[in-house]
Amino acid sequence: MTDKTPMVLPPISDPSVHAQIDRLAQRHAKAGGIGIDLLTRVGSSAEGLLDRLPGFVRSRLDGATQVALSRAFKAASGSRRVTRDRGDMFNRVASTVTGAAGGIGGFAGALVELPFTVTLLLRAMLDIAAEHGLDPDDEEVRKECLRIFAAAGPMEDDDTTDLGFLAARMSVTGQTVQSLISKVAPRLSVSLGQKMAAQAAPVLGAVVGAGINYTFARYYQEMARVHFGLMRLSSETGLPPEALAEALRLRIRALG
Repeated sequence: MTDKTPMVLPPISDPSVHAQIDRLAQRHAKAGGIGIDLLTRVGSSAEGLLDRLPGFVRSRLDGATQVALSRAFKAASGSRRVTRDRGDMFNRVASTVTGAAGGIGGFAGALVELPFTVTLLLRAMLDIAAEHGLDPDDEEVRKECLRIFAAAGPMEDDDTTDLGFLAARMSVTGQTVQSLISKVAPRLSVSLGQKMAAQAAPVLGAVVGAGINYTFARYYQEMARVHFGLMRLSSETGLPPEALAEALRLRIRALG
Protein backbone atom coordinates (compact mmCIF):
# COMPACT_ATOMS: atom_id res chain seq x y z
CA MET A 1 0.00 0.00 0.00
CA THR A 2 1.39 3.41 -1.03
CA ASP A 3 2.00 5.97 1.72
CA LYS A 4 0.07 9.10 0.71
CA THR A 5 1.08 11.17 3.75
CA PRO A 6 1.95 14.68 2.49
CA MET A 7 5.62 15.60 2.64
CA VAL A 8 6.36 18.02 5.48
CA LEU A 9 8.73 20.63 4.11
CA PRO A 10 11.22 22.23 6.51
CA PRO A 11 10.82 25.97 7.12
CA ILE A 12 13.39 28.24 5.50
CA SER A 13 14.65 30.74 8.08
CA ASP A 14 17.96 31.89 6.56
CA PRO A 15 17.51 35.46 5.19
CA SER A 16 20.23 34.91 2.58
CA VAL A 17 18.28 31.97 1.14
CA HIS A 18 15.15 34.11 0.97
CA ALA A 19 17.16 36.79 -0.83
CA GLN A 20 18.31 34.29 -3.44
CA ILE A 21 14.75 32.95 -3.83
CA ASP A 22 13.57 36.52 -4.38
CA ARG A 23 16.16 37.05 -7.13
CA LEU A 24 15.06 33.84 -8.87
CA ALA A 25 11.42 34.91 -8.61
CA GLN A 26 12.24 38.28 -10.16
CA ARG A 27 14.05 36.53 -13.02
CA HIS A 28 11.08 34.20 -13.54
CA ALA A 29 8.69 37.17 -13.67
CA LYS A 30 10.80 39.00 -16.26
CA ALA A 31 11.05 35.92 -18.49
CA GLY A 32 7.31 35.35 -18.81
CA GLY A 33 4.93 37.16 -21.09
CA ILE A 34 7.51 38.30 -23.65
CA GLY A 35 6.02 36.19 -26.43
CA ILE A 36 2.53 37.50 -25.77
CA ASP A 37 3.82 41.09 -26.02
CA LEU A 38 5.54 40.29 -29.31
CA LEU A 39 2.44 38.76 -30.85
CA THR A 40 0.31 41.67 -29.66
CA ARG A 41 2.62 44.11 -31.40
CA VAL A 42 2.26 42.32 -34.73
CA GLY A 43 -1.51 42.21 -34.38
CA SER A 44 -1.82 38.55 -33.52
CA SER A 45 -2.55 36.50 -30.40
CA ALA A 46 -1.39 33.22 -28.93
CA GLU A 47 -5.03 32.15 -28.62
CA GLY A 48 -6.06 29.81 -31.39
CA LEU A 49 -2.60 29.68 -32.97
CA LEU A 50 -2.56 25.89 -32.94
CA ASP A 51 -5.85 25.85 -34.88
CA ARG A 52 -4.09 27.68 -37.68
CA LEU A 53 -1.65 24.85 -38.27
CA PRO A 54 -2.45 22.73 -41.33
CA GLY A 55 -3.32 19.09 -40.70
CA PHE A 56 -0.02 17.70 -41.97
CA VAL A 57 1.89 19.87 -39.47
CA ARG A 58 -0.34 19.04 -36.48
CA SER A 59 -0.11 15.31 -37.20
CA ARG A 60 3.69 15.40 -37.36
CA LEU A 61 4.43 17.87 -34.59
CA ASP A 62 4.53 15.53 -31.56
CA GLY A 63 6.64 12.95 -33.35
CA ALA A 64 8.96 15.57 -34.82
CA THR A 65 9.42 17.15 -31.39
CA GLN A 66 10.25 13.78 -29.82
CA VAL A 67 12.83 13.03 -32.51
CA ALA A 68 14.26 16.54 -32.18
CA LEU A 69 14.65 16.14 -28.40
CA SER A 70 16.32 12.74 -28.79
CA ARG A 71 18.84 14.05 -31.29
CA ALA A 72 19.35 17.39 -29.56
CA PHE A 73 21.09 15.95 -26.49
CA LYS A 74 23.74 14.30 -28.64
CA ALA A 75 24.17 17.34 -30.90
CA ALA A 76 24.24 19.86 -28.04
CA SER A 77 26.73 17.80 -26.01
CA GLY A 78 28.91 17.33 -29.09
CA SER A 79 28.94 21.05 -29.82
CA ARG A 80 30.04 21.79 -26.24
CA ARG A 81 33.16 19.69 -26.79
CA VAL A 82 34.05 21.85 -29.79
CA THR A 83 33.05 25.30 -28.49
CA ARG A 84 32.28 26.15 -24.87
CA ASP A 85 30.75 29.13 -23.09
CA ARG A 86 29.33 30.84 -26.14
CA GLY A 87 27.23 33.16 -23.99
CA ASP A 88 23.56 34.10 -23.99
CA MET A 89 23.75 36.50 -26.91
CA PHE A 90 25.44 34.00 -29.23
CA ASN A 91 22.69 31.45 -28.62
CA ARG A 92 19.97 34.08 -29.03
CA VAL A 93 21.44 35.36 -32.30
CA ALA A 94 21.87 31.82 -33.65
CA SER A 95 18.26 31.04 -32.74
CA THR A 96 17.13 34.31 -34.35
CA VAL A 97 18.84 33.44 -37.63
CA THR A 98 17.29 29.97 -37.55
CA GLY A 99 13.85 31.47 -36.92
CA ALA A 100 14.24 33.84 -39.86
CA ALA A 101 15.07 30.92 -42.14
CA GLY A 102 12.05 29.00 -40.86
CA GLY A 103 9.82 32.04 -41.38
CA ILE A 104 10.87 32.36 -45.02
CA GLY A 105 10.08 28.69 -45.65
CA GLY A 106 6.53 28.76 -44.25
CA PHE A 107 5.18 25.66 -42.50
CA ALA A 108 7.50 23.29 -44.37
CA GLY A 109 10.49 25.44 -43.45
CA ALA A 110 9.34 25.60 -39.83
CA LEU A 111 9.29 21.79 -39.61
CA VAL A 112 12.83 21.65 -41.00
CA GLU A 113 13.89 24.38 -38.56
CA LEU A 114 12.42 22.61 -35.50
CA PRO A 115 15.34 20.26 -34.64
CA PHE A 116 17.85 23.09 -35.01
CA THR A 117 15.83 25.31 -32.68
CA VAL A 118 15.47 22.58 -30.05
CA THR A 119 19.22 21.87 -30.20
CA LEU A 120 20.09 25.54 -29.79
CA LEU A 121 17.72 25.89 -26.83
CA LEU A 122 19.12 22.76 -25.19
CA ARG A 123 22.70 23.88 -25.79
CA ALA A 124 21.87 27.17 -24.07
CA MET A 125 20.46 25.27 -21.06
CA LEU A 126 23.55 23.06 -20.78
CA ASP A 127 25.80 26.14 -20.91
CA ILE A 128 23.81 27.66 -18.04
CA ALA A 129 24.04 24.43 -16.05
CA ALA A 130 27.83 24.60 -16.39
CA GLU A 131 27.68 28.28 -15.39
CA HIS A 132 26.03 27.17 -12.13
CA GLY A 133 28.78 24.67 -11.41
CA LEU A 134 26.79 21.64 -12.57
CA ASP A 135 27.92 18.88 -14.92
CA PRO A 136 26.05 19.16 -18.28
CA ASP A 137 26.65 15.44 -18.86
CA ASP A 138 25.02 14.45 -15.56
CA GLU A 139 21.75 12.54 -15.91
CA GLU A 140 19.93 14.74 -13.38
CA VAL A 141 20.98 17.92 -15.18
CA ARG A 142 19.58 16.53 -18.43
CA LYS A 143 16.34 15.60 -16.71
CA GLU A 144 16.14 19.16 -15.42
CA CYS A 145 16.46 20.41 -19.00
CA LEU A 146 13.42 18.29 -19.87
CA ARG A 147 11.51 19.75 -16.90
CA ILE A 148 12.27 23.21 -18.29
CA PHE A 149 10.97 22.19 -21.72
CA ALA A 150 7.84 20.76 -20.07
CA ALA A 151 7.08 24.06 -18.34
CA ALA A 152 4.75 26.69 -19.73
CA GLY A 153 6.13 28.31 -22.88
CA PRO A 154 6.81 32.01 -23.55
CA MET A 155 3.51 32.45 -25.42
CA GLU A 156 1.43 31.49 -22.39
CA ASP A 157 0.50 34.20 -19.92
CA ASP A 158 -0.63 31.59 -17.36
CA ASP A 159 2.41 30.21 -15.53
CA THR A 160 0.43 27.57 -13.60
CA THR A 161 2.06 24.77 -15.58
CA ASP A 162 5.54 26.05 -14.88
CA LEU A 163 4.83 26.50 -11.18
CA GLY A 164 3.41 22.98 -11.04
CA PHE A 165 6.59 21.51 -12.44
CA LEU A 166 8.71 23.60 -10.09
CA ALA A 167 6.78 22.30 -7.09
CA ALA A 168 6.27 18.69 -8.12
CA ARG A 169 9.53 18.32 -10.07
CA MET A 170 7.90 15.47 -12.03
CA SER A 171 8.02 11.81 -11.06
CA VAL A 172 11.35 10.68 -12.49
CA THR A 173 12.38 7.89 -10.14
CA GLY A 174 14.02 5.14 -12.11
CA GLN A 175 13.36 6.84 -15.42
CA THR A 176 16.05 7.68 -17.93
CA VAL A 177 16.27 10.81 -20.05
CA GLN A 178 15.16 8.80 -23.07
CA SER A 179 12.00 7.53 -21.36
CA LEU A 180 11.14 11.06 -20.17
CA ILE A 181 11.41 12.51 -23.66
CA SER A 182 8.19 10.77 -24.75
CA LYS A 183 6.37 12.44 -21.84
CA VAL A 184 7.82 15.88 -22.43
CA ALA A 185 7.52 16.00 -26.23
CA PRO A 186 3.71 16.56 -26.38
CA ARG A 187 3.97 19.44 -23.90
CA LEU A 188 6.85 21.09 -25.75
CA SER A 189 5.15 20.57 -29.12
CA VAL A 190 2.32 22.86 -27.97
CA SER A 191 4.77 25.74 -27.49
CA LEU A 192 6.60 24.94 -30.72
CA GLY A 193 3.29 24.70 -32.58
CA GLN A 194 2.31 28.17 -31.38
CA LYS A 195 5.68 29.47 -32.54
CA MET A 196 5.38 27.83 -35.95
CA ALA A 197 1.85 29.13 -36.55
CA ALA A 198 2.83 32.66 -35.61
CA GLN A 199 5.96 32.87 -37.74
CA ALA A 200 4.34 31.23 -40.77
CA ALA A 201 1.32 33.57 -40.78
CA PRO A 202 0.87 35.75 -43.91
CA VAL A 203 2.87 39.02 -43.98
CA LEU A 204 4.88 38.17 -40.89
CA GLY A 205 7.46 35.83 -42.41
CA ALA A 206 11.15 35.95 -41.61
CA VAL A 207 11.11 39.08 -39.42
CA VAL A 208 8.60 37.67 -36.95
CA GLY A 209 10.17 34.20 -37.21
CA ALA A 210 13.43 35.75 -36.07
CA GLY A 211 11.76 37.75 -33.29
CA ILE A 212 9.84 34.78 -31.95
CA ASN A 213 12.94 32.59 -31.89
CA TYR A 214 14.81 35.30 -30.01
CA THR A 215 11.92 35.34 -27.53
CA PHE A 216 12.09 31.54 -27.13
CA ALA A 217 15.85 31.58 -26.61
CA ARG A 218 15.64 34.33 -23.99
CA TYR A 219 12.70 32.68 -22.20
CA TYR A 220 14.28 29.23 -21.89
CA GLN A 221 17.62 30.72 -20.85
CA GLU A 222 15.89 32.57 -18.01
CA MET A 223 13.93 29.46 -17.00
CA ALA A 224 17.17 27.47 -17.00
CA ARG A 225 18.71 29.98 -14.60
CA VAL A 226 15.69 29.62 -12.30
CA HIS A 227 15.77 25.81 -12.32
CA PHE A 228 19.54 25.42 -12.07
CA GLY A 229 19.65 28.22 -9.52
CA LEU A 230 17.37 26.10 -7.33
CA MET A 231 19.56 23.04 -7.86
CA ARG A 232 22.69 24.93 -6.83
CA LEU A 233 20.93 26.51 -3.84
CA SER A 234 19.77 23.08 -2.68
CA SER A 235 23.30 21.72 -3.00
CA GLU A 236 24.84 24.66 -1.12
CA THR A 237 22.31 24.78 1.74
CA GLY A 238 21.31 21.13 2.08
CA LEU A 239 17.65 22.16 1.90
CA PRO A 240 15.32 19.82 -0.02
CA PRO A 241 14.67 21.05 -3.59
CA GLU A 242 10.93 20.65 -2.95
CA ALA A 243 11.08 23.15 -0.07
CA LEU A 244 12.99 25.66 -2.19
CA ALA A 245 10.63 25.15 -5.12
CA GLU A 246 7.62 25.74 -2.89
CA ALA A 247 9.19 28.92 -1.49
CA LEU A 248 9.85 30.11 -5.03
CA ARG A 249 6.32 29.28 -6.12
CA LEU A 250 4.86 31.34 -3.27
CA ARG A 251 7.19 34.25 -4.00
CA ILE A 252 6.28 34.22 -7.71
CA ARG A 253 2.59 34.29 -6.87
CA ALA A 254 3.17 37.19 -4.46
CA LEU A 255 4.87 39.13 -7.26
CA GLY A 256 1.99 38.35 -9.62
